[in-house]
Amino acid sequence: QVELVESGGGLVPAGGSLRLSCVGSGLTFNTYNMAWFRQAPGKDREFVAAIRRSGGYTYYADSVKGRFTISRDNGKSTVFLQMNTLTPEDSAVYYCAAGLAVLSATRVESGYRYWGQGTQVTVSS
Repeated sequence: QVELVESGGGLVPAGGSLRLSCVGSGLTFNTYNMAWFRQAPGKDREFVAAIRRSGGYTYYADSVKGRFTISRDNGKSTVFLQMNTLTPEDSAVYYCAAGLAVLSATRVESGYRYWGQGTQVTVSS
């Protein structure tokens, strides 16, 4: 049984930082591409960042480029999202996802098979 468990969310003032973690179990972690998506109230879930299985390639939404960094530790079956210079617009539930998507599906939900339950990030103004 595959499980992805996110942690690290919380309440932070604008301009602050948070580091999200997602631990995977029940899957051969280093064979999966990993990603973070987010969903704000009343909005569709949107792509945030992705990292290929080797960790050699990363991808970001334009809205977070330069502020967020995705990384992974395959030895610990964990993917991270370092979020800096947070704004209220970053407030959302953040989801970790794992998949075997080809490159063209890196930024879309259909490219990922397994999803975590999400962790809430709230940025106060």
